[in-house]
Amino acid sequence: MENVVAKNEQINKELLQRERKNKARRNRLALELPLHIMLIPGIIVTLVYAYGPMFGIIMAFQKFNPSLGFTGSKWVGLKNFRFIFHLPDFSQAFKNSLYISLLKIIVGLMVPLILSLLINEVSKNWFKKFVQTSIFIPYFLSWAVLGGIIFEIFSLKGPVNLMLGRIGIEPIYFLGDNKWFPFILVTTDVWKSMGYNMVVFLAAITNINPSLYEAAAVDGANRWKQTFHITLSGMMPIIILICTLSIGSILNAGFEQVLMLYSPPVFRSGDIIDTLVYRLGLIDGQLSPAAAVGLFKSLISLTLVSISYYLAYKVSDYRIF
Repeated sequence: MENVVAKNEQINKELLQRERKNKARRNRLALELPLHIMLIPGIIVTLVYAYGPMFGIIMAFQKFNPSLGFTGSKWVGLKNFRFIFHLPDFSQAFKNSLYISLLKIIVGLMVPLILSLLINEVSKNWFKKFVQTSIFIPYFLSWAVLGGIIFEIFSLKGPVNLMLGRIGIEPIYFLGDNKWFPFILVTTDVWKSMGYNMVVFLAAITNINPSLYEAAAVDGANRWKQTFHITLSGMMPIIILICTLSIGSILNAGFEQVLMLYSPPVFRSGDIIDTLVYRLGLIDGQLSPAAAVGLFKSLISLTLVSISYYLAYKVSDYRIF
């Protein structure tokens, strides 16, 4: 009899706990329901503009004819991929994309890092804020605006060539010379984005325990040793994280920037995969080969993004979910 009563009490206790959990779940759902409703417009936009166009991937395997549509166009299998792999422009654009992207990643990491270390040493707060704001402003400007500014700066009669002329150097057409054009792309991209990366590094510096600097000063460490052994060591996780996450965008050499600045004379050094897709699809009307190039790039990027997030998780314990 006692066993039956104890068993009934246990069952009632479990039912009571289950009811409490269900009630807590309903209360939580009622509280979070407005937040879920707010997500609906974003989900719809993502489905329409991000996942909907993915149906167009089928063009990469067709001889696409806009008048016939996706269902009426002739299926050609991998013919478009064989066509683009034999294009001289494709191999050159692929090499340019890798070269320009690697330079942007390396220089785009080093310059903001050095700036953040220098600004951290400034004692005047008003001067520090002024410098941060001045460096951050180009980040908010579009390449359509910056393109015109860069054209004026590096034109044959621009300020750069005027200064070179004063020291006896002949004018250089930076935006029309294959030797100089990749470096113009790198320097202007770093100039535009270094403000944002600098803020990220400064935020990492503020998380370093100030007592470490006090202890190092007591032990006789000067500012250089404190910077190398404390500041850089404390920033290392965010530095490694940014490096690993940059791997995923190694083929994104900056479509908007290149489109605004390049011209036929610098196709050999400035043409990238994205501009090749633009010329093939929108200018030459070869929609299927353009889709094949885009799909090839997307597959490579997906692989690199997966590798980069795996490395970020292993090295810095960074995870999306």
